[in-house]
Amino acid sequence: MPFVICALWSACFAQPTSTQIEHHSFINYKADTLYIAPNSSALSHFTLKLDSLTHLDNGNINIVHIGASHVQAGTFPNTVRQEFIRFFPDLIAGRGLVFPYAAAPKCNNPTDYRTRSVGRFGLIRNVYQEHINPIGVAGIAVYTLDSLSEIRIVFTDSLTKINTKKITLLGYTTGGSLITPMLMIDSVTFLPTQIIPEKRQFVYENISATDSFTFSFERIDSSYFTITGILLENELSGITYHSIGVNGAGVDAFLRCEHFEEEIPLLAPDMVIFGLGINDANDPDFNPAVFKEKYLTLVAQFKNVNPNCFFVFITNNDSYKKIGKKYQVNKNALVVQQIMYELANETGGAVFDQFEVMGGLYSMEKWRVANLAQSDRVHFTKAGYELMGKLLFNAIINAVNGVQ
Repeated sequence: MPFVICALWSACFAQPTSTQIEHHSFINYKADTLYIAPNSSALSHFTLKLDSLTHLDNGNINIVHIGASHVQAGTFPNTVRQEFIRFFPDLIAGRGLVFPYAAAPKCNNPTDYRTRSVGRFGLIRNVYQEHINPIGVAGIAVYTLDSLSEIRIVFTDSLTKINTKKITLLGYTTGGSLITPMLMIDSVTFLPTQIIPEKRQFVYENISATDSFTFSFERIDSSYFTITGILLENELSGITYHSIGVNGAGVDAFLRCEHFEEEIPLLAPDMVIFGLGINDANDPDFNPAVFKEKYLTLVAQFKNVNPNCFFVFITNNDSYKKIGKKYQVNKNALVVQQIMYELANETGGAVFDQFEVMGGLYSMEKWRVANLAQSDRVHFTKAGYELMGKLLFNAIINAVNGVQ
């Protein structure tokens, strides 16, 4: 009885049911809801866990948002993260998984933190058919090229001031002597309290990092270090919103990550928001049946970690392909939309119908004219991502509250 439970939770929790959204005549606000599969029990599991957290300060909620360039850019997932913080200001847990994207040349960083680096780094992305070195749950890696290298993470979002008490650096040494990364916080140097080689983990505990930290790597011989992710945690009960994005990635790109499934337990997912499909649908050889089959494989990897995980499938946004000098609407969005509903029904999940919210086929032009989408007619502007993030948050929180 998921919606009975949600209604009771809503009655007990004195908060507004959604965030305020600016009005545009071309947006279908009636579509800003989650379609919930009839056989779904996962939403009630999520709601009960959230109820325990909000009323008893017991446990943690982990949300994983996984996608391609819409997610790597950072504004979309960070807007949803900010809305959760506004809605549940006393339930801020760790920042979760981050990655130093900008350490590599021509690789854009999420908007809520900056990456500063010393030395040269190479890049490995899951979109490549073959990887120089194995990659994990972040779907991307950077590796050191100089004898002395540093990576510094500086958080810039004033709303998400999160105190980190534990950092797990995911990575490994290739060739030569073992490299032990040094962690620096406010001029204090920390060695790892645990090194778990078989899991490619360097754990730093009993620390306190708020706005920045630095890792340094020293090569002794031909060895070099590959970083596959950084997990930021603390001891507080609350909500952690992880975001995993790789430019150009499709579903199969994450299935190619050698250690992806093995590292999912680090994220302890209670909800997974899937935003993959825009690149798959842009492939001239797009095969709907293969696309769906690969998606089910990816879902199964998360379900193996948490059988009660609540899955939210985001349909593709309306988009265009550039053919010659002209733009042509990509009607594969309609195919992906149908598959997302099938996936939700087969996995007991939900659908956020971004395509319908935008206004359906050809709506991207209206978003572009309103400065909510970029000229490539695929990506949104900062304002567009912020708007879509708020719409997604409203759909989620209204579903939790039993509001349709």
